[in-house]
Amino acid sequence: MTIDIEHAGEQSMQFGVPQEHNWNALSDEQFREVIRNEFESNYPAQLRYPPHRLRWSLLRDWYVRMAQKGWIAPAWPSVHGGMGLSPSKLLMFLEEQERWGIARYQDHGVLMIGPLLMRYGTEEQRRRFFPSILNCEHIWCQGYSEPGSGSDLASLRTKAELVTGPDGSHFVVNGQKTWTTLAQDATHIFALVRTDANAKKQEGISFLLIDITTPGIRVRPIRDIAGHEEFCEVFFDDVRVPAENLVGEINQGWTVAKSLLGFERVSLGSPKFCEYGLQVLLRIARLCGVQNEPGFQEKFVTLQLDVVHLADAYADFAGILVRGEPLGPDVSLLKIWSTETFQRIAALAIETAGPCGGLVDDVSLGGELVNILGPWYKSRATTIYGGSNEIQRNIIARNVLHLPTR
Repeated sequence: MTIDIEHAGEQSMQFGVPQEHNWNALSDEQFREVIRNEFESNYPAQLRYPPHRLRWSLLRDWYVRMAQKGWIAPAWPSVHGGMGLSPSKLLMFLEEQERWGIARYQDHGVLMIGPLLMRYGTEEQRRRFFPSILNCEHIWCQGYSEPGSGSDLASLRTKAELVTGPDGSHFVVNGQKTWTTLAQDATHIFALVRTDANAKKQEGISFLLIDITTPGIRVRPIRDIAGHEEFCEVFFDDVRVPAENLVGEINQGWTVAKSLLGFERVSLGSPKFCEYGLQVLLRIARLCGVQNEPGFQEKFVTLQLDVVHLADAYADFAGILVRGEPLGPDVSLLKIWSTETFQRIAALAIETAGPCGGLVDDVSLGGELVNILGPWYKSRATTIYGGSNEIQRNIIARNVLHLPTR
């Protein structure tokens, strides 16, 4: 088969959503050449390898370009407007993004809402939300954690009352969410809410899709230890949400949420953070002149092998998602593996930098500027959010290893 690489990105349109065809007909070498050429030729140089999450205003032009090419959802089936990549090509796509230092945007719509609606949503919800996700019109954030309800998410207290009136049925939402990533840039939030106060805590919860511009919603950024405002608090005061924005059955949101947590653990278990950290680490070692020293090489190669094996495991779980199969509890191992490896990489970067390892912002090493603490700041929260690693270990112990619990 002969593939015209130059025109491999051309697409047809279905319901206004770009559709890509035959990516998997390309050889691995041809596919990598196409995406590598796109990234290296067009991604803004000043946005490569950012030390912290970038705001949507900086990333909009790049990701709108990706959306116009039909590249915004590499793991989605082509029938829904995605690239429909096989697991191996999906991993290549992510590898090339990380190799070139492409910043992650507010991609909850692609990574979470899309797969969730494919499984639990109605056809009307898919028609209504998919095009806006794929063309970057809707930017989503996650409304799960609350003050006092983090890892014990089922104890959430944000309430939603179903009301029926002359203008139809809607939920009235009151409460608060916290640690909401980049909510100040989002147009929509998906939220777990309590719809039956008398049910057991893992029952009586529902899953709602909410326009964040709805009256009664207030977003307040939280400044972190590094001086950034990546996280936010979100307050709901008599917020009216149309009943058709309920995903799944009322009071059955915990089942939906568990599925979504599986998608999230695949995302959080991606090798992308670790691969980024390794590149920063290697650069620091080169600038400090220790990259060829046996002591450094032993530590670096050990971490590098951990990341290679993580990538293999990630590809297996990504393949399960691509095939539309349910994820098992063993997906929790990805988050543990990825986040704790990333923390070890960040710690070695500080150690390798020596006296400069504790300096904030850009530091001059060997005549170049490098943000030594960037990976460390990124890595600290990773073992906590998305379900703490202690919780993930309990899930594996109970549901995979079948160890006795007290």
